[in-house]
Amino acid sequence: MTVFDWLEGVALPTGQRPFDIVELRFKANRKGFYRTSEALQVGDVVVVDADPGEDVGVVSLRGELVRAQMQAKRVRDDHEVKKVLRKATQEDIDRWQQARMREADTQRDARDIIRNLNLHMKLSDVEYQGDGRKATFYYTAEDRVDFRVLVRELASAFGIRVEMRQIGARQEAARVGGIGVCGRELCCSSWLTDFRSVSTQAARYQQLSLNPQKLAGQCGKLKCCLNFELDQYVEAVKEFPSPNAKLKIASGRVVVFKMDIFKRLVYLLPLDEQGAGPVAVTVEDMKELQAMNARGEVPASLNDFAIEEEPNEIDDVYSNVVGQDSLNRFDETRRRKKKRKPRGGGNRPAEGAKPASNRAKGGSNRPKADAPEKGKSPAASGEGRSRSKGRSNRRNRKPAGGDKGASKAPQQPKGGA
Repeated sequence: MTVFDWLEGVALPTGQRPFDIVELRFKANRKGFYRTSEALQVGDVVVVDADPGEDVGVVSLRGELVRAQMQAKRVRDDHEVKKVLRKATQEDIDRWQQARMREADTQRDARDIIRNLNLHMKLSDVEYQGDGRKATFYYTAEDRVDFRVLVRELASAFGIRVEMRQIGARQEAARVGGIGVCGRELCCSSWLTDFRSVSTQAARYQQLSLNPQKLAGQCGKLKCCLNFELDQYVEAVKEFPSPNAKLKIASGRVVVFKMDIFKRLVYLLPLDEQGAGPVAVTVEDMKELQAMNARGEVPASLNDFAIEEEPNEIDDVYSNVVGQDSLNRFDETRRRKKKRKPRGGGNRPAEGAKPASNRAKGGSNRPKADAPEKGKSPAASGEGRSRSKGRSNRRNRKPAGGDKGASKAPQQPKGGA
């Protein structure tokens, strides 16, 4: 993880020289301290003494912050600190990149060799040195592994110097990396370097369910973030009663159901009242109830101490914004959906109407009796309508086939103007 140098540009006291050790970053956030005689900047690629050979790293920190980091990690400033040889040239960078590209193939072939030797170990990662002459194989194993034969096989297969290094489950997750349940990069692979032990007591203090699947991280161990806020929870729990505390009221026994540290509430559950639910009381009222029981006083009911919880604004306002809680929300959408219009305009006959070919057999090409002709008065139209109605009834009594000559020109109705 990149650290902001807040001492950048701050002048040193008179007579004090700049710190001559820089912090370098290698693969998988592996860092080391190296002495330099050049003025290096953060981000410079340098070649360092790897003993044997040479390695390539990137400057991640310089100046007085390096001194503070060495004190925090308990690294002494003595002759054992290795040196920076030079700034990396383009040839050094190309050789370094070629060595990095070999790591995936080397890891795959090395796993095949381990499987053939029937060794109970898991190869997690392979890291090549900057000059490509040496590789470090990181592995995890539950028991001690005799890998002397494995080292000879790896050295002959890849033509390099081999170093085997055993790491723990947390270090393996840090090297592999990933995304946690919080949606961010794993702490162990981004900034966390101090892997402290985590116990289930940390989950109990934070009122968490002791579910191994939820409390375990990608490494299979308890999550490191359980320790981040543990101190604040320990201080807050001191003001709360014991989870095993018991009270006595007129109706019977009362036990602690749960505690809400953020709202400073204690939920009490009456055991001898049928159908009774948890009753929320404040921490101060809980202490008063305990004091009353200590004096031999028995409260009549918990309702005198119960508080009314305010409605949750999130549930009331934002719980059903788009109607996702409605079971028939999709049916309502379909009912509101308009019918599609038929292609070709509105001249298509309505559903259930007879086709035009069938109407032609019955002489349907004649003008409708109800529609008045052009130039006729409404009275004349009514007279013609009455006469054409009688003819229409007589035509309906004919057989369905009708006359073949029915398609002749339509007759004009009698009784004109």
